[in-house]
Amino acid sequence: MNDDEPLGRGWRGTEAGWIEAAYAMLIEGGVEAVKILPLARRLRLSRTSFYWHFADREALLAALVRRWQEKNTGNLIQRTEAPAETVNEAVLNLFDCWISSELFDAALDLAMRDWARTDAGLRAAFEEADAARVAAIRVLFRRYGYSEEEADVRASTIYLTQLGYIALGTAETLETRLRRVPTYLAIFTSRPATEAEIAAFVARHRPG
Repeated sequence: MNDDEPLGRGWRGTEAGWIEAAYAMLIEGGVEAVKILPLARRLRLSRTSFYWHFADREALLAALVRRWQEKNTGNLIQRTEAPAETVNEAVLNLFDCWISSELFDAALDLAMRDWARTDAGLRAAFEEADAARVAAIRVLFRRYGYSEEEADVRASTIYLTQLGYIALGTAETLETRLRRVPTYLAIFTSRPATEAEIAAFVARHRPG
């Protein structure tokens, strides 16, 4: 079979479909697995179909980088800026990212960080992303009266704790994570959470 021969119905697919397939291959095998012909075979499209949507492989990789920036860094910063009456409510808004993969894709963050080890440009982008994320959490604490130094340490502690979860592949059930939330808040903010704060957080994450 010729590499350019259509493998399915002969249509060209969609840009979103190519990106989604590239995302899956990135998670499964790293950036080296993201290649045009394997993607075409997975989608059962011709290799030439790819070029209706992207100039080359680098353009597809750039789309993956944008997806990561918008979903992970963008959503994290948005959650730190969400309305909250107390610092605990504000931190719980951030915790939404650690619970919901719709807000923050831990597998994608891990795959991108692995990729960054061999790509200087992406490594620089990751350094910027890490700095922006910590800065956003730092601003969160400053809004509730913490000093610059204290806000910086608390922001770094929260962020590095979550990076540890991701890097180590720590697996917790939802119930375990929810049960630990009050203790995490006490550590991260030094202000005990109210029953209402915890109840609101649990209600938006517990199925049913």
